[in-house]
Amino acid sequence: MGEFVRLEVEGGIGTIRLDRPSMNALSLQVQREIRDASVEATERADVRVVIVYGGPKVFAAGADVKEMADMSYEQMVVTSKTLQDCFTAVARIPKPTIAAVTGYALGGGCELAMCCDLRLAGDNAKLGQPEILLGIIPGAGGTQRLPRLVGPAKAKDLVFTGRFVGAEEALAIGLVDAVVAPDDVYDSAVELARKLAAGPAFALRAAKAAIDGGLETDLATGLEIERLQFAALFATADRTTGMSSFVVNGPGKAVFEGAPEA
Repeated sequence: MGEFVRLEVEGGIGTIRLDRPSMNALSLQVQREIRDASVEATERADVRVVIVYGGPKVFAAGADVKEMADMSYEQMVVTSKTLQDCFTAVARIPKPTIAAVTGYALGGGCELAMCCDLRLAGDNAKLGQPEILLGIIPGAGGTQRLPRLVGPAKAKDLVFTGRFVGAEEALAIGLVDAVVAPDDVYDSAVELARKLAAGPAFALRAAKAAIDGGLETDLATGLEIERLQFAALFATADRTTGMSSFVVNGPGKAVFEGAPEA
């Protein structure tokens, strides 16, 4: 457990909780602790779904600008690798991940949310990539994950201007997937996580690998990735359980191996 980031586990749900007063600025220490929590969540068999949460007031307001302000080019060559490794560790968690976003998710905070598979936002959320206002560009995936989510033109709008978008606009452009009242953000994420945690773990892992892998290549290669993942699931107990339950009881009633009790 880190000083500012901890992994809390209950009922198959792991919450990576950021808690660095007052705005969850993503210092080098916080970055390393996010990476460590992501590795732990990946390795723990009792974690089936992961929520990334910054608390009830703010998700993460971005990188620690004071820490970066006096860095040289030589220092940033090394530091930027640490930054990207931190976010890549979140993106590569082989389980469903949900960002529960309240308040500001700016710069690195927005990039962290985009590393998750799904994003639930409070109606008070503000998201954006304001790095251009500092004379730099996003350095933790903002120029890569953002256009994959919202399209290149809208991504260029947000990156070129550095403007913030509210929750409703973020929903309209596909930057977030649902908007709820701020007080309901974490509970809504947990409710969704419980549904996913009850699902077939290997199939969910395979679905994520197929989608993410396919986005990084051409269609023919993506289809081959899908085919191999699909066929491999016929070696799992969950496939036997799911199909047997369907034949006997109809759809949606299977209880999969290792699923937490309701």
